[in-house]
Amino acid sequence: QASSELSWDELRPIDPLGLEVGYRLIPLVDKNQGGELMARIKGVRRKLTQDIGFLVPPVHIRDNLELSANAYRLLVHGVPVATAEIYPDRELALDPGGALGQLDGIPGKDPAFGLDATWIQPHQRAYAESMGYTVVDPATVVATHLSHLIREHAPELLGHEEVQQLLATLAKTAPKMVEDLTPKALPLSVVVRVLQNLLIERIPVRQLRKIVEALVEHAPHSQDPTTLTAAVRTSLGRFIVQEIAGMSAELPVYTLAPQLERVLQESTHGNGVALEPGLAERLHQSLADCVGKQEARNEPAVVLVPGQVRAALARLVRHSVPSLSVLAYSEVPEDKRLKLVGTIS
Repeated sequence: QASSELSWDELRPIDPLGLEVGYRLIPLVDKNQGGELMARIKGVRRKLTQDIGFLVPPVHIRDNLELSANAYRLLVHGVPVATAEIYPDRELALDPGGALGQLDGIPGKDPAFGLDATWIQPHQRAYAESMGYTVVDPATVVATHLSHLIREHAPELLGHEEVQQLLATLAKTAPKMVEDLTPKALPLSVVVRVLQNLLIERIPVRQLRKIVEALVEHAPHSQDPTTLTAAVRTSLGRFIVQEIAGMSAELPVYTLAPQLERVLQESTHGNGVALEPGLAERLHQSLADCVGKQEARNEPAVVLVPGQVRAALARLVRHSVPSLSVLAYSEVPEDKRLKLVGTIS
């Protein structure tokens, strides 16, 4: 019998999120073998959907015999973004700082944050905890890593389809507002770009009504996603500051020395900054030092800058100093007390 003709059905759609596991990890994802990972992943999706503000897609799990037996890898739109090894019959002991003494076990790393850790036998758990270690089971290790990566890659997971679903949900309670937004005021592609811009800087899109209000208000003046993102950020100022500083009465901030501010303003073209390499390196170093000082004080690291350089500076430091928040003066609510911690020169 001749094999059937090829058809377009041969092309499988690529999953937005994938998890591939080596053969020793299969019991972790198999409910029949007591695997808890599926339930953990569902919990991660539920929490992130509420936190970030759009439905996190299902995670497609499959075994991959090309991986080493204890390895797994995470994929976003079919592209591997992280890989790690775990020991399914052991538990991971992490030192949160101040743990006493060493543990017997297999040295390893916490996959999500790269901290040194030790894989111990389950019976060592109580002893490790009594010494000040935090101990987590393998399913939690993978789920935490996945959660971290979904947050990091959120802008890539929010596309046209997802934004249409978001707007359809909002239209149930605010039909006129959504009707005024797209396609009347803005093409959908611009709305998508603005929401992605917010996610790139770790701002959740769950305040969708406020975001749409700002877009409807500013669309007559500009269709440029960067300009519109700045307008949306200003309207979300109170929310952004709370995401950074929680409920604390004061917001600790660094400012730029006037001369540096001027250099940045002169070197900003569109969304980018063209700084000579030596200056860019010194700026990165100064900002990284600020973050280090703030972390030692257990406070957020925030630099406050004029609106016209905010987007460009944020882009410049996004990967080199990821825990730094770059805010424009206009984004800070008038009733928020600022505490000037230092000036960057």
